[in-house]
Parts: sequence; C-alpha cells; structure tokens
Amino acid sequence: MKKALLDVLFASDKRKKVLLLLQEESKETETLLKSLETTRQALLPQMKILEENHLVFHYEDAYELTPVGKLIVDEMVPLLGTTDVFDSDIDYWGTRKLDFIPPHLFKRIKELKECQVINPAIQDLYALPQEFYGTYDLSAENSRRAETFYGVTAFFYPNAAKVFTEMLHGQVEINLIVTQDMVDKIQSNDRADYAEIVKNELFHLFVYPKKIDFISIGFNEHCLLMRLLDSKGNYDYMYVLSSSQSALVWGKELFEYYLKDSVPVPKI
Repeated sequence: MKKALLDVLFASDKRKKVLLLLQEESKETETLLKSLETTRQALLPQMKILEENHLVFHYEDAYELTPVGKLIVDEMVPLLGTTDVFDSDIDYWGTRKLDFIPPHLFKRIKELKECQVINPAIQDLYALPQEFYGTYDLSAENSRRAETFYGVTAFFYPNAAKVFTEMLHGQVEINLIVTQDMVDKIQSNDRADYAEIVKNELFHLFVYPKKIDFISIGFNEHCLLMRLLDSKGNYDYMYVLSSSQSALVWGKELFEYYLKDSVPVPKI
C-alpha cells in the first residue's frame, strides 16, 4: 500500500528537502547528494517513493518535479515558511496576543524567517537590547551603522531620551509612533528631556489615537524587534528578533499600517 501523500511530503526530512531543491529546476543525482550531504544508498529509496507517488520523474541521471509535484511544492513552501517561524518557539508564539497584526500581514508572517525568540538576562531587562542598540553605538569598533529607525511603542526605556540623543547625533532619522498616554507622560514628567529632541528635524513623532495591543515594534536597516503581550495582556520581557530582508519589509508595512491613523506631534 502506498503512503498517504501527506506522509510522503512531511514524514521524511530528506524527501521534503529533495522536493524543495527541485522546485526551481531539475537536479542531477550528484548535486542532490552534495546538497543533502548524504549517500546514494540512503537517497535512492526516498527518490523511489517520490517517483511512485508521481511527484518526481527520473531521466538519465537527473530528477525533476512532475506537474503534480510542482503544484504541491508551490503550495507547500508558504506553509513550511510559516511553520519555521512558529517553530522558533511555539510556546512563545502560541501564548501571545497576535490580533494587532492586520490580516494581510498575518498571512505573511512567514516573512519573519530566521527569527529568534530571546529571553534577556536579568541585568539587561531595563536596557535597550544590545542587538539593536549596538547598531547605534558610534564608539564601538566595527559597529553596524543605521541611518533610520522606525518604531511603534507603548513604553519608553528609562534611558530612551539619552539613546534618541545619541542616535540624532549620529544623523539617524527617527520615526516614532506612540500612544496618547505616552505623550501625556512625556509632557507631565519628561518635558525637559524631550523638548529639544522633538525640535530636531531628524526626529518625527506621531501619536496613535487607538489602543496599541503590544509593547513595541522597531526596526532599522539591520533588524526587526518586537515585544509582544501574552494572551492575558501581560509582559514578560521576551522579544522577537529577525534580521532577514523580508522581515524588514514586513515590519515597514506594519509601521505604515499604524502610521496611516496617526497624527504628527510637532512639539512637546
């Protein structure tokens, strides 16, 4: 009896990798062996299963997807991309509030590929994450320079004014969306710290008039960082970090989604 097609696709990591390698073009057996770092004896039984299920066909010493195989692989790739994101820490993702993400972007969450879920050390709980802040450290040797910063946030770190000042001195353009509560807090408690910052032509502050159901989202040219609430609305200091190009595009579109309903704050 033949295996169920889902078993053919997902029960063997080797078969799955073969199908993905063949998505764009046919491959010779030797190329597959090198890509998979396996032996001919280990590969051929898996190729036979794929042939028997009409997913690939074999000619001379090469393999190619059949029309059925290509259709299935084209549908399989987005699913695998999505599961790869959630596999980074399914316990984290499965216990987060995610409805702040608009549906069209949630369907594309696979674009956060190669993301990490990071649980910071105790000494770093109240500091801007080094992976992010390090890109603005002008004195650090070999530091990655960023020219822009975009953020949507419902809170500021205690040293945020100092960080923004350093970024502006480094000619970093800052685009920041905050809640009305944040603006009120700045005006009441931190006006002196932010009055000059807001006057800087590189600093663009906006207020989002509705509830922001997450802690913060920020990105520059190098990485995207998200701090999310759990399903009960609590915050636990963990955050998501991704440096893939597709994640940066995704983050920019999420920023623009919140920007369209936001209002500029010209002064504090």
